[in-house]
Amino acid sequence: MPLENIISPIQTDLESVNNVIRKSLSSDIPIINQISHHIISSGGKRMRPILHLLISGMNGEINEINHKIAAIIEFIHTATLLHDDVVDKSEKRRNIKTANALFGNAASVLVGDFIYSRSFQMMVDIDNMKIMKILSDTTNSISEGEVLQLLNNHNPDISEDQYFKVIQFKTAKLFEACGSLAGISNENSPEIIDSYSKIGLHFGIIFQLIDDILDYSGDSSQIGKNLGDDLNEGKVTLPLIYAMHDSNEQQCKIIKDAIKIGDISRLPDIIEIIEETKSISKVQIKSEDHFKKIKLILDKIPDNDFKRIILNLAEYSVYRQN
Repeated sequence: MPLENIISPIQTDLESVNNVIRKSLSSDIPIINQISHHIISSGGKRMRPILHLLISGMNGEINEINHKIAAIIEFIHTATLLHDDVVDKSEKRRNIKTANALFGNAASVLVGDFIYSRSFQMMVDIDNMKIMKILSDTTNSISEGEVLQLLNNHNPDISEDQYFKVIQFKTAKLFEACGSLAGISNENSPEIIDSYSKIGLHFGIIFQLIDDILDYSGDSSQIGKNLGDDLNEGKVTLPLIYAMHDSNEQQCKIIKDAIKIGDISRLPDIIEIIEETKSISKVQIKSEDHFKKIKLILDKIPDNDFKRIILNLAEYSVYRQN
């Protein structure tokens, strides 16, 4: 089922979130408006705001506070994208030129800082210390994850545990916050808040695992970037970890040497090794395991429309092609 069909019941709430985003990004400085508009309107799925809204509706109600929280979550994500693209020297995202390619690195970093700081102004306006703590801790964890990933680049000896530590900080933490903030805003019990947090965590892991799969098996026109970008940047992702583990000595050396120098010319050979070792299937199974964990949590929650939508969204996330 297409994403737009899955989320159609919350379309009005998503438009409210978009209105908050547009209003909150307004600045007297033209280049801030230009870059902010460019990245916010560049075709992102809004998965994090969507998840927050859906979990909020599952055991409470979606209200104006949730619209603001969803916008803050999207701002934090957007700021990290601006900074990531500069660090990774990316030139294309979602089939559109990156902000750094269009406006330069300095402007992209500084506007990323503006979006971060605006998100904290919005947190203060909500005036809830529990919400502020989760969002500030999450932002700090994302930064730690980004630094950890940078330190791990071009190191082919990264273990599966080290890989998961990076993605839990870098990607899953913000999804985790989507869940816990939904519970806090509805004043749910600590047990429910913890369950919602875990739903977000598993969503985040699924999202990163599928991104890593698509980097070696997707259609570049669909995923909006070039295949092998991770290899070019020396990033060690789970398909490569599994391929190195299950390949022969010569194949393993090809992958390791390519990681060390970001040798994109070896991409066809590496894709062949990944296919031979069935590494994509193994990562897919991992993502399906996290889908099952989401389902187990949802099984304990009384049936309602939002629960069914979340389950459909989780299934979509596991099998998405872009």
